Parts: sequence; structure tokens; C-alpha cells
Amino acid sequence: MIAVRTLGTGYARRPDSGVAQNDPVDTRIDAARTVSADRPIDLAGTLAPLRRGAGDPCHTTTPGGAHWHASRLPTGPVTYRLTQAGPCAVDARAWGPGAAEFVDRLPAMLCLDEDVADFDPAHPLIAEAHRRNPGLRMLRTGLVFEALAPAILEQRVHTVSARASWRRLVSKFGDPAPGPTPVPMRVPPPPQTWRHIPSWEYHRANVDPQRSRTIVLAARIADKLEQAATMDPVAASRRLRTVAGIGVWTAAETAQRALGDPDALSVGDFHLAATIGWTLLGRPIDDDAMVEYLEPLRPHRYRAVRLLEISGRARKPKFGPRTPLVDITRI
Repeated sequence: MIAVRTLGTGYARRPDSGVAQNDPVDTRIDAARTVSADRPIDLAGTLAPLRRGAGDPCHTTTPGGAHWHASRLPTGPVTYRLTQAGPCAVDARAWGPGAAEFVDRLPAMLCLDEDVADFDPAHPLIAEAHRRNPGLRMLRTGLVFEALAPAILEQRVHTVSARASWRRLVSKFGDPAPGPTPVPMRVPPPPQTWRHIPSWEYHRANVDPQRSRTIVLAARIADKLEQAATMDPVAASRRLRTVAGIGVWTAAETAQRALGDPDALSVGDFHLAATIGWTLLGRPIDDDAMVEYLEPLRPHRYRAVRLLEISGRARKPKFGPRTPLVDITRI
């Protein structure tokens, strides 16, 4: 069951308990909606993959627990504010040309229609994490290129470095987020902007030519890539991987955020196989062994990974210092 409340442009005066004063809720909004479901919704855990680091210019969380995000929908830019309105409910406020479209898409984005009846993990750690976190949902923003660009930036580099590149490029080439954001925020650049970012700007953002070339190639056929949002998972992955430089890992990272795919396992991740091995088997394993071991969980392999992450049970021992960050701007 999905319950809906939609407001037109006007003033919203409902105060939110526990919200910090720097979280502007009593101001002019363009659309609002409350959605609820017949089982819990863990808003924070569900939205976590959207945030590309603590300094993400597109995302912020206020002390009161409101999640703010700036995005670019087909109808235009939008800033939205989501709050937990109850164990099974989420309240949304949205500003900008894309506000009405966003609230229409909210139930799909939060995967309120997903069925987990066939998810019955045998491993006790996963089963316990599932029992303790019944509100975890997948994410289905439907915005393929918006999820793809940062995933490409994260290829083969430290997360710290990739997120710094994301901050620099979005801050410089994105647009100001509409609405009364609690901190300055930016809307990610559209594909045509990514396509025409000069090579030296990518270099200054510490993005090597291979990754920048992949972003440009993807931006050229962004319309075709967006069609992946309407395809089954196998076809969607195949569509994304038609771009040179996009492999299984990048396609999975995109599907996890844009397509709501509960089986999008990030094969090829630098840490994932070892983490799964140590967490579930007490020893490290490689990608092939991870794929084989998680096969019985299909089509919920990514769901199992997220459950281990949010439960705090995922672990991997540290055996030495982290490899140094690469700064190509000095080359």
C-alpha cells in the first residue's frame, strides 16, 4: 500500500520535530508528498549509496535527520528533502522545475513495490542482518547517467581521490541547486556539459585521460544509456557496457543506484571479495570464489552486501598501510 499526499506550490507550515534550525522547512515549496508502505522503510540506509562522500555538493544530511539531494530530472533540476515520517513512511518536499516529477517518482525510487519474499539467506550473519534491518530498500532513481558519471570517476582509484574529483567537477560545472538548501548545493552537470569539459579541467580534477574519455563517450550516447532504466537487469548491463571503458563493475555500481537491481554485485571491486570472504568465511577470497559463494543468493546478492554493510558486520583486516594516492595534477 502506498499512501500519497501532494501539495501544489504554496507555503508548507507543518513543523518537523527534532529538525535543526538550519534546516529550512517552513518556506515556499513546489511539491510535497508523503508515501507509506506495508513494511518498514529505512530511509537513511536506503539513501546512503547516493552520497559521494561527506563533501558531496549534491547531497547533505542535517542534524535533525533530513536528507537533502540535488538532481537533474527530464523536466529540470530539483532539490528534494526527505525525512522519516514514521517506521513505514517518508515525507518529501521538493523545489525546482523537476519537483512535481520527483514526487511522482518517489515510490519507485524507494522501491516500495519490491518483493523480498524469496530472499531467505542461509548464512546466519546475513539472516540476522536481514531480520534486524527489515526497512532496507534498493534505490531506483531512474537517472542512469547521473549514477554513471561518478562511478566512472571511481574506477581504479582510491575513493578519497574519486570523491575529490567529483566535488571539484560538480562544483565548477554544475548548477546552483533550487530551493532553500541548508548549505550551498549543486545540481550535477547534464551529459552535454560533461561531454564538453576541457581535457585540462579533467586533469586539474585529478582525472586521468582514460576515465575522462569514458565519461565523454558515455555522454555522447546518454539518451541511449538512459533507456537502460526500462530494461531488465541483464539487458541494462549490456547496454551500459557498450561504451568503451565501462565494464561489469561500473555497470553494477550504476544499477545499484539508478535501476534498483538487488543482484548488482560489484565484481572487480578492490575490497569487496576480500571483505565478503573475511566476513562470511573467515578468510580472504577472490572475485571468482565470491561469485560462486554468493550464487545461492541470486537475485539478491547486492541486497546481502548492503545488509552486511549497514549492520556493521562487514569486516576486512588491515595488513599494512594504504597504498598512496596518485595525483596526476603533478605530472
